[in-house]
Order: sequence, then structure tokens, then C-alpha cells
Amino acid sequence: MTDSLRFEQVEQYLLSKPEASLYYPFGDDVKVFRVKSKMFATLAVGKIGKDDKEKKDWWLNLKCDPEEAVMLRDIFPAIIPGYHMNKRLWNTVILDGSIPQGEIERMIDNSFKLVVCKMTKKEQLSIL
Repeated sequence: MTDSLRFEQVEQYLLSKPEASLYYPFGDDVKVFRVKSKMFATLAVGKIGKDDKEKKDWWLNLKCDPEEAVMLRDIFPAIIPGYHMNKRLWNTVILDGSIPQGEIERMIDNSFKLVVCKMTKKEQLSIL
């Protein structure tokens, strides 16, 4: 699977979540996905590598249960503590092709649910 196809599938899946929207509070290089006004994911080209000619992967930040976050980092080398995020509650998933699409979608679902669960019951009902 090509990098652009993988990125497009992830972006499409993020936007398919109920009430999901895209905005750019950190500039054009960082896509922020939110449900209502709450962020549940970011997507940007990774910052590792000093040479501009190096292949750079897309990085997906997702909210995560703290215990699961550590477990996922142990299982997948392409999952690291959240880049520019609370490292206890967020993971960065490097979209380098090493993580199955189904697992990425499961992590997106969990991030979305964690954010929605913190909303009022009225907001939750309007989303779910």
C-alpha cells in the first residue's frame, strides 16, 4: 500500500466518525480532527530526519487509555508516546505500513470514544 493511499484511508476514516470535522489551529501542516469542539486526532508529516530528501511518514496522534498506551508501544515499534501531547494519554502512530489498517481503525475508534465519553450526556446522545 502506498503512503498516500494509507494516509487517505486514515483521513477518510477519521472524517467518517459522527460529527467529525477537520480544522487547522496549528497551521496548514497539522490536520486536527475533532468531534464537536474536542480534538480526538491529529495528522501531520513526521518530524524525524534531518535531511529533507528522506522519506517521511505521516504521524497520527490518538488519545488512549494510559495502560493500553504503554502496551501498544511495547507491541508496535511504530507507536511512540504522543508527539507534542500528554504522553500518558496520547500515542503517536507512525503510518509506515507496519501496523494493520484494522488496528489503526480500532485505535481511532477508541480515541473517538474516549473523547465523546467526557462530554455531557446530551452531547453524547446527539453524536451516538
